[in-house]
Parts: sequence; structure tokens; C-alpha cells
Amino acid sequence: MTPSLPEAAGQARDVEVIGIELGVIWRLDERGRLPGPERMVIGAAADGMVAAVAHDVPGETAAQVLALVARSVPPPPGSPPAVLDDCRRLLGEPELRVTGGPSYQVIPPVRWGGAVQVLTSDAAEHVRLVRSLPRPAVWAAGEWAALLGGGAGAPWAMVAADGQVASVCHTARLTPLGAEAGTWTSPAYRGRGLAAAATARWSALLPGIRLFYSTSADNHSSRRVARRLGLRTLGWIWHLTT
Repeated sequence: MTPSLPEAAGQARDVEVIGIELGVIWRLDERGRLPGPERMVIGAAADGMVAAVAHDVPGETAAQVLALVARSVPPPPGSPPAVLDDCRRLLGEPELRVTGGPSYQVIPPVRWGGAVQVLTSDAAEHVRLVRSLPRPAVWAAGEWAALLGGGAGAPWAMVAADGQVASVCHTARLTPLGAEAGTWTSPAYRGRGLAAAATARWSALLPGIRLFYSTSADNHSSRRVARRLGLRTLGWIWHLTT
């Protein structure tokens, strides 16, 4: 797959942009291969499809699978690509499990009209405030310390309520070509628009690169965030795993 398109070539097609997102999410190697555990991923946009396969797939097989996907007609959003069975056959793994979900492009400025104070990693006083709050249980202590220290997951935007972190939008993946948003909201605070507020603010912290937001088909809360913010639907990402 081609991970990028020179800006001088003009407006990128959606299939090219979703190809960039695959590279951002999976940090593909120099051959455009997946590190695992997925055996294959497919990005399906309205104007085409692009794929990546696992690092240990033989070169000839990889070329056949990628060419098959590239010349196939993309399905309607949410419908599995018709080439899946042929991909399984070529890979010699007929039992691969298929899951998927929508992909969105975050195009700043992202407007959010709610009156919510959002804390951000570029403000020292906000970082100090978050450090004074209990660590959300879903974060391991080392990961939380790295996040607040400006390491993995930064930059971030958070909403605090009642003396605790209620919602977070962090940088789940970051490469020179783009960033992928990762969101979490405490169950007690879901449905209040906090994730949307945090995500809108996060989108202003990474100027100059493409921003992405993707989720699984059954994560209805996450998909509501995308709708609230009016994010641009880019396509659908399919995962083939053992």
C-alpha cells in the first residue's frame, strides 16, 4: 500500500487518506506490513479500497492479496467487502475472523457548543490539576504517568467533574503523517457530551497533520461522539484476525 500522497499532487482521494490512517494506527513497517496481531486490514472508502497484510505473509501472496483488494469494488458502508473469502483463501487461513467499524476524518476547526471546561496538556496549570486527581482505573499507573508527563498518549484533552477525571481524548497513535484519537469516558458521565467536548479540543492540539477517529461497529457511544461533532465519514476499516 502507498502510505502517503504528496500534497503537490492535489486533493487526496478518500482511499488514499484511509490508507494513511492504516499506516498511523498500525505503524506499518518499511514494506507496509502489519506488526500483528491482525493478519490483514482493509480500508474501504467510497472511491476504492486499500489493504495491509501481516509481516510474515510471503511476498508473492501479499502482492496477490493487495492487488485483489485494490481492483475490487468497495461495498456500502458497514457491508463486508465481497473479496473477504478470496483474501482468506489466498492467505491460506479460511477461518479468519472479520470485525470492522467506521473511520472518520477530523478536520479542524471542530465546533462544539457545549459549555464544558476542557483541560489540555499544553497548559501547565491543567496538567497540575489532573495530577491531583485520582488515576482512572482503566489506565495502568505507568501509562498514566507517561501520559501526564508528555509521553505516549500526549497531547490530550480531558474533562474533570466531581473531583475525578470524567472524560479523556488522547493521542492513541501518532506518526509524522497523522494522529488517531482515543477516547474514554467514565460510565457515570456518559451521555453528557463530555467526550465530544474533549475530542473537539484535542483536534486543535495537533496542527499540520491529518487527524483520524475510528471505532468498532458496536461502539454506539463512540459513534455518537462522531455524529455530535459532525466528523467527516472517511470509510470503514475491516480487521481479519485469528
